[in-house]
Amino acid sequence: MTPIRHNHSDSDAVLDAVRDCVLAVGVRRTTLTDVARRAGVSRMTLYRRWPDVRSLVGDLMTREWVAVATGAMPERRPGADARALIVDGLVAGVRAFRAHPLFRKIVDVDPELLLPYVLDRRGASQEALIALLADAVREGHTDGSVRAGHAERQARALLLIVQSFTLSLRTMTDEDDADLRSEAFLAELRSILERTLTP
Repeated sequence: MTPIRHNHSDSDAVLDAVRDCVLAVGVRRTTLTDVARRAGVSRMTLYRRWPDVRSLVGDLMTREWVAVATGAMPERRPGADARALIVDGLVAGVRAFRAHPLFRKIVDVDPELLLPYVLDRRGASQEALIALLADAVREGHTDGSVRAGHAERQARALLLIVQSFTLSLRTMTDEDDADLRSEAFLAELRSILERTLTP
């Protein structure tokens, strides 16, 4: 998968550099010196905004994860109600996250980076995704395709569901068994989401 390229602001140049470092050696072996060299800036320039590599990686994950999630949301199409768009977008999002090279590298090499966002607190990317989902759920309330309820709570519940599929799917799959392959589980996810949202 081609790395996501953004506009060429100084911040994006730094985040591109830290992404390249993490993909090459993982988070623990990435240093601010390495990032500064790749970005063509001084270490002091980095220190003014990011006190350490972890804060840099946090901003990188926010940028990348929000881009993956928004990129997975389908275009509006004739005859598709809000529920169809939500379900299609979430299933595509799980697939896209699991294929994303940065996500794969972190899960394989530095999974502890993700634990605070699973066990202790919401991160900036999760807040952005909840806002996106809550707006979509409200549209579903309006067009009658999503069951009535508290939109923010429904959005958070949807994120809990797709996070578990994104982070833990490989612990449940058996790619040698057609009924237990990743794609079969994504079909199961689609069914779960439909049943969760249907009035």
